[in-house]
Amino acid sequence: MLPALAVTVVALAITPDACAQAPVAAAPAAAAASAAGGDRRAQSVVLQARELRARPDIDVVAEGAVEFVRGPVSIAADRLSYDLAEDLARALGDVRIRRDGATYSGPELALRVERFEGYFLAPEFAFDRLGTSGRADRVDFLDSARSRVVNALYTSCPRDGSGDPDWVLQADRLRLDLDANVGIAEGARLRFLGVTILALPTLSFPLTGERKSGWLPPSVNIDNRSGLDVSAPYYWNIAPDRDATISPRVMTRRGVGVEAEFRYLAPQHAGRFLADWLPNDRVAGRSRHALSFSKDSQLPLDLRLHADGVRVSDDNWWKDFPRSNPHPVPRLLPLNLQLERDFGVAGGAAQAYARVLHWQVLQDLAAPIVAPYERSPQIGLRWSGRGAFGTEFDAETEFNRFTLPAGDAGSARSEGRRWHVSGSLSRPWRAPGWWVVPRLAVNAAQYRTEKALADGSHGASRAIPTLSLDAGLVFERDTQGFGRALRQSLSPRLLYVQTPFHDQSGLPNFDAAGKDFNFASIYSDNAFSGIDRVSDAHQFTVGIDSRLTDATSGVEVLRLGLAQRYLLRDQRLTPEGVPLTQRFSDLLLLGSTALVPRWTLDAALQYSPELTRPVRTVLGARYSPGPFRTVSASYRFARGTSEQLALGWQWPLLQGNTGGERCGRNWYSVGRVNFSVPDSRITDSVFGFEVDAGCWIGRVVAERRSTGLTEATTRLLLQLELSGLSRLGSNPLQVLKDNIPGYRLLREDRSPNLQPELP
Repeated sequence: MLPALAVTVVALAITPDACAQAPVAAAPAAAAASAAGGDRRAQSVVLQARELRARPDIDVVAEGAVEFVRGPVSIAADRLSYDLAEDLARALGDVRIRRDGATYSGPELALRVERFEGYFLAPEFAFDRLGTSGRADRVDFLDSARSRVVNALYTSCPRDGSGDPDWVLQADRLRLDLDANVGIAEGARLRFLGVTILALPTLSFPLTGERKSGWLPPSVNIDNRSGLDVSAPYYWNIAPDRDATISPRVMTRRGVGVEAEFRYLAPQHAGRFLADWLPNDRVAGRSRHALSFSKDSQLPLDLRLHADGVRVSDDNWWKDFPRSNPHPVPRLLPLNLQLERDFGVAGGAAQAYARVLHWQVLQDLAAPIVAPYERSPQIGLRWSGRGAFGTEFDAETEFNRFTLPAGDAGSARSEGRRWHVSGSLSRPWRAPGWWVVPRLAVNAAQYRTEKALADGSHGASRAIPTLSLDAGLVFERDTQGFGRALRQSLSPRLLYVQTPFHDQSGLPNFDAAGKDFNFASIYSDNAFSGIDRVSDAHQFTVGIDSRLTDATSGVEVLRLGLAQRYLLRDQRLTPEGVPLTQRFSDLLLLGSTALVPRWTLDAALQYSPELTRPVRTVLGARYSPGPFRTVSASYRFARGTSEQLALGWQWPLLQGNTGGERCGRNWYSVGRVNFSVPDSRITDSVFGFEVDAGCWIGRVVAERRSTGLTEATTRLLLQLELSGLSRLGSNPLQVLKDNIPGYRLLREDRSPNLQPELP
C-alpha cells in the first residue's frame, strides 16, 4: 500500500446537463449516495482516480486506480475515458465491471453506460445469483439483460488455474438473456472430468431453476426388460399456467416410442395428462400404450369436479415398464369422476355428491386378484352438525349401483344396487381432564341383486342399531428428566359397545372388509369397514396411554400405550367367518421414544393370551447423528403369515477436501434391503452411491423390485446434476425418497414447477 501522503484521490461529480464545475474533494460514500438519487436519466457519475483531467461537458480522462460509478454500473480500471455526449466509457488495463450481481474482468472495455451497450475483450465473467462463471474471447453487451459471447467457456466450478474445471460447457458462440432466463450455445461441447459427454450444434439451457422452453438433457435408463432406454425430452413452456413435455424414446430391446405430458393450472381449473405410446413393441409383437390424467375444477353454482384415471394396453404393462408405472397400485387402475357441492343447512353443514368409479384389473394367472366393485353411479348426501341440548349428529344416505370390472377374477359375484342410510346421535360432555360421550348409531341398507340370494329372492333389507359409551381421563404434570423440562400425561380410556346380532350371511357384500387389529380399530364399534357388514358386539375396550413431551417445544419424546378388549358375550359375526369365543382379546402394546439423542425407537406388539406368545410384532430403530447420516432397521412379524427384515441407510463414505478453492468431493452410500425370512430371499432392494462435488452431483442407483414369486424387475438409474446448468440421465430421487426413511436431498430439488401468474 502506498503512503497516504503520496496518493491523491479526487472525485468529480458530473451530470450530463450540468454546467462546468471545478473538481472538488468528496467522500466516496457521499458521492455514491448522490448517485443513487433522482431519475435514472439524471443519475450522477462518480469518478475517482489518482489523476483526473476533465473538459467540462465534453469528456473526462482518469488514470491510476480508477473507480467509475453511475447508477447500478461500477467500473474499475487502470485508465478510463468518458465521453459525456455519447455516454461512452472506454477502459484499459485491469478492467472490472459490475452490474446487478454480474462481474466481468479483462484488459479492454467500451460501454455506453446507461444503455449498457458495448464490448469487452478477453473477459472473465461471474454471475453471483447463478453461481456460475466463465471466460471468452469477447463479450458484446446488447442491453442490461442480453449479451453475446464469442468462444465461451461456462461452468459453476471454481477455477484456480491448475487445470480445467470438473465440468465445462464450451461454445463457439453463447447468447445469454437474463430476462428470458435462457442461454443458447452454438457449437456446444459439454466436457466432464476432461471427457466430452455431449456435443450439439445448438444447446439451450435455463440460467436459473425457473421454467423455459427447449430441449432438456437426455434421460438414460437401463432395466432387464427393455434394455437401454434413451429419451430426449423437449420442454414447452406454453404460458405461465400451462406447459408440456414431449419425449421421443428408443429402447434397444423394444423399439421406438414417445412420452408426452401436459399440465395446466388456473384459478378455477388444474389438470395433468400423460401418454406413453410404443407403436411396435418388438418383444410383445404389438402396439402398447398407457394413458393417465387428473383434473380438478371449480364450476358454477359452487360445484367442484374431480376426475382422474389410468388405462394401459395390456396386463403386463406394470412388469415391463416400471419407470412408466402410472399408478401407486400398479395392477388396479382407476377411472374416477366425482362432482360435489357443500352447502349449509340448519344446525350444520352438508355435502351432496355424485361419483362414477371403474377399474382396470391387470391379471396375472400365477397370482390373480379380485378387484373391488365398480360404482356406476354413486349418489349421496352427508350432513353433520349440532342439535338441541348439546347433541351432535351426522348422517349419510347413498345410492350405489355395483358392477363387476372386466377381467375380474371373482366373476361369480353378483352385481346389484344398494341404498343405505347411516347416522349417529351423541351427547358429549367434555371438560379439562375428562370426557364422556354416549352415542347411538344406526346402519340400514336395502339391496336389489341381479342374481338370486340364498333364499331365492332378489331383494333384502336390514337395519342395525349400535349403542356405545366412550369415556376417558387426562392427567398432566410437569417434571424434570434427561436434563430438560418435561410434561407427562396419563390418559386412561374406556369404550363400551352394544350391537345386537343380525344374520347377514344371506346378504350381498359389495364393500365390507375386516379392519386390521390395531390401536385405531380396537376403539371402533364395528370390526368391518364399509357398509355391508356390521359385527355384533357386547364388549368393553380398556386402554391407557402415557406421553412425555418437551415442555418448551412440545415435541413428543416418549409414548407408551396398551389396550385390550373384553367380550361380555361371544361375537358371532367376524371378519374371519368364525365366531369369536375368547373373552379377552389380544393385548396391544405400543412404545416409541426419542429420549436418547440421535435415536428414534418404535415398537408395537400384539400378544395372544390364548397362545401365550406374540402373534404380531413390529420393531424399528433409526439413528440420525447429523445431516445426510441416517441408518434405520425394522423387523415385522405376523405369525403364520410373514416375517420381514428391512435395513435402510444414507451415510457418508468419504469426505473430500472442502477447504480449498476447488470442489471437494463427498461420497455417500444409499440403500434399502427388504429380506423375507420364511423365503430366505431379498424381495426388494435399492442400492447406490451419491457424490457431491459442490458444482456437480452424481448418482448411481440400482433398484430390484419383485413382480412375482419367481420374477423381478431390475433397473439402473444414472444421473449427473451440473449446478447452474441441468441434470443428465435418469432421476432416482423419487426412488430414494420413497424407500429410505429419513433420506435427505443433497441439494434442494429444482424440478420445474408449474407456478401460474394469477390475475
